[in-house]
Amino acid sequence: MEYAKLNNGIEMPMAGIGTFLLTPDEAQASVESALSCGYRLIDTANAYMNEKAVGRAMKASGLARGEIFLETKLWPAFYEQADAVERTLARLDTDYIDLLLIHQPAGNSIAGYKLMEKAYKAGKVRAIGLSNFTPAQIREILDVCEVKPAVLQTEVHPYSQEKALKQFLNGEGIVVQAWYPLGHGDKALLEEPLFAQLGEKYGKSPAQIILRWHIQDGNVVIPGSKNPAHIRDNFALFDFALTDGEMARIAAMDAQKRYYTATPETLAGYAAMVPPVDEQR
Repeated sequence: MEYAKLNNGIEMPMAGIGTFLLTPDEAQASVESALSCGYRLIDTANAYMNEKAVGRAMKASGLARGEIFLETKLWPAFYEQADAVERTLARLDTDYIDLLLIHQPAGNSIAGYKLMEKAYKAGKVRAIGLSNFTPAQIREILDVCEVKPAVLQTEVHPYSQEKALKQFLNGEGIVVQAWYPLGHGDKALLEEPLFAQLGEKYGKSPAQIILRWHIQDGNVVIPGSKNPAHIRDNFALFDFALTDGEMARIAAMDAQKRYYTATPETLAGYAAMVPPVDEQR
């Protein structure tokens, strides 16, 4: 396992399991499978509607709570609710969260960040950060925060490497965490000849080559899967390393091609929508 050191000194595993688009039953099974084969980083969110299932999987694993790095995200509609963090802790059935993120730059995200700072100071959260924020939106947080964001979760993959964003984040000491690390399963990306060539050299799949590139480029990765074999393979990343020349060839693939782009309309919808998270099973 390799780790990223956050700006408050905490170490975060470089590879974890994501639970986006998984039902509670699927999330519980995926997280149990991941923890059994060595994963120690789990990503969920209020809006994923599977926090309770993630909590059950953690308990079922038999691992001590301190062995697991748990992260979740607050939904915009909850940013001004004083008990939002406590309710999140209750759903996850845990005393603390390792990393809590603002899910979207929608609604009163400043109030949400202040809420997370309060939870951080109270020891309920070990680190706080942002998700889907642009550099300008990050600067708005930096201008008012008392606790600096430790992580930005955003879309990154070989077709959208966010080089300028990463340069800015590196200057601020903020770690990048990649969602859609495999390009949302884009067949064109996975079938790039370079990844097949490198896969043959190292005895790895194209997906494993891409995930290894992420890690060496400093991106924490959280690919999601329901397939135990894929879950296992997505963690088999620490027994080989790409050369500098191979990293450069992948860097040259950057096409600034994103699969998700927020609009003012979608962000307004996020801010207004209240998922029935306390009805999770």
